[in-house]
Amino acid sequence: QVQLVESGGGLVQAGGSLRLSCTASGFTFSRYVMAWFRQRPGKARSLISSINWSGPNTWYVDSVKGRFTISRDNAKNTVYLQMNNLNPDDTAVYYCAATTFSALGPQAAHFSLYKYWGQGTQVTVSS
Repeated sequence: QVQLVESGGGLVQAGGSLRLSCTASGFTFSRYVMAWFRQRPGKARSLISSINWSGPNTWYVDSVKGRFTISRDNAKNTVYLQMNNLNPDDTAVYYCAATTFSALGPQAAHFSLYKYWGQGTQVTVSS
């Protein structure tokens, strides 16, 4: 059974940090590009970061560049999102997703390209 299980969300004050984790099971994790999406209240789900199979190549949307860091540990079947200097605009449900589509960035932004999804974890940033 395929699962992506996110953890690490919560309530944090502006300027604070959180680290999200997403642990995979039921598929060959190292063969998938992994991504983080978020869905802010009243908005569509959007791609914010992705990482290739072995980890040296990453992509970030401009709004999180320099504040968020994506990484992965294939030995642990886990992808991470370190989020620093959070602000209220980062309040959203965060989802991890897996795809065999090789491109990173806007060309891989459509949710239909992703085969597996986590259940989401809520991040709330208070001002």
